[in-house]
Amino acid sequence: MSMHRDGPASPLFRPVSFDGNFTFEELAAHQDVSAELAQAAPFAHSGSCVAWGIPFEIGRPVLLKDQPLTVKISPTAARWFVFMHASDVRRLSPDQNGLISPMRGIGQLNEHAANYVLIYDDGSEERVEIRRRHQVGSLLFRWGEHCTQAVAARKPRPLALSEADQPKPISNAADYRWPIGWGIRQQQALFEEGPWMNFVWAFENPHSDKAVEAIRFEPVSGSLIISGVSAGDSRSMPLRWEKRKKALLTMPPEASFDSTLDQHGLFSQIQLDLGQVISASPRLVYPMEHWEKTRQNLQPEASPTEIVVEYAAHPDACFHLADRTISISDVEDSVLQNEPILQSILPANQSVILRVVEERTNKPVPVKLHVHGPAGEYLAPTNGNRNPNPRWFENYSTEHWQGLHLSTYISGQTTIELPLGDVYMEITKGFEVKPIRRKFHITRETELITVELEKVLHWREEGWVTADTHVHFLAPATAMLEGAAEGVNVINLLASQWGEMMSNVGDFDGRTTFGSRAAGGDGEFLVRIGTENRQRVLGHISLLGYSGNMIVPLAAGGPDESAVGDTVNVLITEWARQCKKQGGLVVLPHFPDPRMEGAATIVLGEADAVEMMSFIDYYSGIDAYSLSDWYRYLNNGYHIPAVAGTDKMSAEFAVGLTRTYARIPGHREFSHETWMDAVRAGHTFVTYGPLLDLNVDGKPMGGRIGLSSSGGTVNISWNLASVIVPMTRIDLIVNGEVRESRTLKPWQDAGSWSVRFEKSSWIALLVRAKYDDKPEMIAAHSSAVMIDVEGSRLFAAADALTILDQIEGSIAYIDTIGTRAEAKRYKEMRLMLQSAYRRLHNQMHQMGYHHPHTPGTHHSEHD
Repeated sequence: MSMHRDGPASPLFRPVSFDGNFTFEELAAHQDVSAELAQAAPFAHSGSCVAWGIPFEIGRPVLLKDQPLTVKISPTAARWFVFMHASDVRRLSPDQNGLISPMRGIGQLNEHAANYVLIYDDGSEERVEIRRRHQVGSLLFRWGEHCTQAVAARKPRPLALSEADQPKPISNAADYRWPIGWGIRQQQALFEEGPWMNFVWAFENPHSDKAVEAIRFEPVSGSLIISGVSAGDSRSMPLRWEKRKKALLTMPPEASFDSTLDQHGLFSQIQLDLGQVISASPRLVYPMEHWEKTRQNLQPEASPTEIVVEYAAHPDACFHLADRTISISDVEDSVLQNEPILQSILPANQSVILRVVEERTNKPVPVKLHVHGPAGEYLAPTNGNRNPNPRWFENYSTEHWQGLHLSTYISGQTTIELPLGDVYMEITKGFEVKPIRRKFHITRETELITVELEKVLHWREEGWVTADTHVHFLAPATAMLEGAAEGVNVINLLASQWGEMMSNVGDFDGRTTFGSRAAGGDGEFLVRIGTENRQRVLGHISLLGYSGNMIVPLAAGGPDESAVGDTVNVLITEWARQCKKQGGLVVLPHFPDPRMEGAATIVLGEADAVEMMSFIDYYSGIDAYSLSDWYRYLNNGYHIPAVAGTDKMSAEFAVGLTRTYARIPGHREFSHETWMDAVRAGHTFVTYGPLLDLNVDGKPMGGRIGLSSSGGTVNISWNLASVIVPMTRIDLIVNGEVRESRTLKPWQDAGSWSVRFEKSSWIALLVRAKYDDKPEMIAAHSSAVMIDVEGSRLFAAADALTILDQIEGSIAYIDTIGTRAEAKRYKEMRLMLQSAYRRLHNQMHQMGYHHPHTPGTHHSEHD
C-alpha cells in the first residue's frame, strides 16, 4: 500500500474516517472485481495521505458494486466534502464486427455510476449523482480520458531537467512511481500516473450549517472503490488553482537554499498545500538604476539570500516554510511588510505586443530579446520557455542561456505578458547594430511597444557576409531565425553521428539552401545542411555545402563518436577529398582538436580553412592555443584561411557568438556558393565583435604579394570598427610574432605601417578588446597575406617537425590500437598517410633539415 503525500496538508481540511467493507488485500483476491483491479490493489493509496493538499485517512475502503452501503462518520459540518475514489474497469461490448455502439469510450463518459448521499444529523439527506469521467475516473487511466470535475489524486509537480538532478524513481509497492524519461523531463512538469489511479472530487455541501453523520453509497452501474473522505471550508472550489504567480522568499543570512527536488518533486524549504511550487531560483540582481548605460550581455549577480518562487495555488493556500506557515492571501495583500520573509512579486498579466523594427524602414527584424521585471525575474514571450534548459541536446527551442542571463529569439514581433511598473529590456542583433538597453513603464494602457534599431556599421553593404561554420541540432527554420536575429548570414547546420545517435540527417538533401531565393527566401539569411564527420582519435572534419549524396559513414573508429565495434575504415582526409569532389568546402573544426590527422589533411591540400572557436564563453576570445597551432602551418607555407564557428549544441551557445566575416569578391551576388569561394580565397577574418579590413599593397586578406630576391617594403593599411566590445590594441603578426603594435580608439580606428621584408613571410592582424569588468581578449584575427620573396621559401623546421609528428601519430594509431578495417582498406588508408608524411619529410630534407625518424614511418608494409 502507498502512504501518498503530494505535499503538506491544508489546515482548512480534516480527514473523515469511516470503516468500509473490504481491505485492499481482500480486494486483490475478490472474485467480483476485475483482474486489473486485483493486480493494482497493492499500489492503492492507504494510511495518512495528502492529495492536492487535502488530508485523507485511508483504512478499509468501500467496494460499491451490488448493494448500497452506509458508513457512519463523526458528525461533521463543512462546506466541502472531498472524496478520493476510482471506478473499476468497465468493459466495452463490441459487436461481431468489432464496432462499439453506443460509444462512450473506455472511460464510459457520463455513465451514471452511483449516488452519494449525505445524511445529516436532523435526518435529512442530500443526494448527488456520480457519473464516470465527470466525478470519477477509471483506476486504469486511458490517455485522453480525464475527468471534467475531478482530478487525479497526485497533483502536478515540477521535474528536474537532467537525469543527474532527478531523484531515482521509487519502484516498490509502498510508494510506486513510474520511471521518468529524458523527454518527459523537458516539460518540467508532470501529472503523474501509476498502477492505481485515484481521483479526487469535491462536493459543495448546500447545507454547510448542518452536521453530516453518515454517508450512503448507492450503486447504479459497475463498481466503485471509495478510499477516503475529507471535509473542509475553503472559500471556493479547493481543486481549482489560480493563474501562476511569483513571490520573493528571503532566507536568513546564515541559511542557504536547496534547489534540488526530493523524490516527491518537492522543495525541502518551501512548499504549498492547496497548490504547487513550480520553480525556485536565486533572485538575479541587475544594475536597475543604470540599466540603460550598462553593456549588453552583462551578467547579473545571484542573490545569496533571496529566492524567486513561482507557484500556482488556490487563494486559500498556505506556504509551508521550515519554521512557519504563511497564507498566500497575507503574501499577496502585503500584510507581511514588517517581516518580509515572503513578498509578492507583481504578476505579469498585462499582454503587450512588442515590435522591433529597422530605424528607417519600420520593417520588423529578427533580434535576440531579454526582458526582466523589478525583482530580476526573467519574462519570456508567451511562446517562449520561462525556464530554458541549457544542457546538451535537450529541449531545443529559441532560447539562449548565457550564464544567468536569459534571452530568446523573436522574428521581429512577439506577445509578452508584463507586470505593471518598470520592466527592463535588452535587444541585440549581431556586430553591426547598436545594442539597446531600455527601461519601460508598463500601465494598463500599454498595449504596444515599438523599438527602433540603429545600424551603426555597414560592412554588409560593402560586400561582407557573416557566417557560423559549425551549428548542431537546430531545425533549419529555427537556425534561420537565430541566424537572422544574430545578424549571421550563413548558418552551416551539420548533420552528424554521436555513438548510436544521428542528428539532422533527415534535413540533408544535398541541394537545398534554406532561405535562398531558389528555396523561396529573400536570399539574405541562409541555412545549408552539411556534415561533421568524426573520429575520436584521428579528428573531425566539417564538410560544408556539398551537393549530391551524403558522405558516409558520418563517424568511424568507435565511441564516443561512432558505435562500439566500428572499425577505422576511413580517414578524415578521404572525407575531405570526397567533399571537394562534390563541390563543398572543407573546414577543420574547433581547430586544432582532435589534434592528429588534420596535419595530413592540410599537407595534402585537402583542407580549405581552419576554424577558430571558444565554445560558450563570451569573454575568453579567440584561443591563443588555436592560433599558435594555425601559425605552424602558415610558417611552413600552407596558406590556409581562418573561419569561425560556435559548435552550438545547446541553449548555452548563441549562433555567431564568434563568427566568420568573408568578403564576396567583385560584384558577385551573395549565395552559399559565392560565400564558399570567398572563404577558399582567404578573404576572411574571425571576430568576437571588432570588424576589420586589411590591405597590403592593394591585396586583401588571403592575397599574395610577390617581391624580387632583394625583398622590398610593403604598405599595410587597416580599418577597424566595433559596436559590441571596446577595442584596446592591434598587433601586426609576422611569421607568428608581433612585429608592430598600437593602442586603439575603442570604437573606430584606422592606421598603416610600412614594413620591409627580405625573406618570404606571412602577415595578419590581431585585434585585442576588453569589457570594463573582464580581462583583455583576442577579439579578432584576419586571415593571412603571403609575402613571396623570390628565391626564399617559408619554412620553420621546429614547426614542420611537430606537423610531421602528428602524421606519424596517425599512422601509429591505425597500425596499433585502431580497430582494424579489412586488409585492402587498411593499406589504402596507410598509403595516404604515408604520402602526406613523405611530402613533408622530403620538403624538410630539401630545406637541409635532417631529423631522426620514428620507427615504422619509413616502411609502407605493416601487419
